[in-house]
Amino acid sequence: MHDPLKTKSFKPGGTVNAYRIVKFHTDDDTVVQGAAAGDFLIGISDSLGAASTEDRLDVHTHGIAEVEYGDGVTRGDELTTDNVGRAVPAAPGAGANVRVIGMAMKSGVLGDIGSCLIAQSVMQG
Repeated sequence: MHDPLKTKSFKPGGTVNAYRIVKFHTDDDTVVQGAAAGDFLIGISDSLGAASTEDRLDVHTHGIAEVEYGDGVTRGDELTTDNVGRAVPAAPGAGANVRVIGMAMKSGVLGDIGSCLIAQSVMQG
């Protein structure tokens, strides 16, 4: 399932794989793959990704986008990023905050390409 409502072009701050959650890098126009649940997550890279900083990268920021799962996911799970930009269920510890990219629209396992209803937020444990 793929129905992005808004896509924005960015410069990659390095290699960004297809279907990965991204965050801002060193400036307003550059993104890199998410690396921690506390990162300010802004969207999901398109099906092409970007191999170098010379490429342009389309990032879906609203709507439904395909995303690679980094663990078992059940439809309805709120999703955050693992250390390489894959979607994993958000599970903050007591008193901790995690950034949420959205909600899983499809169940799957590690390596599957699932669907995410993008709705950035913060979840507190």
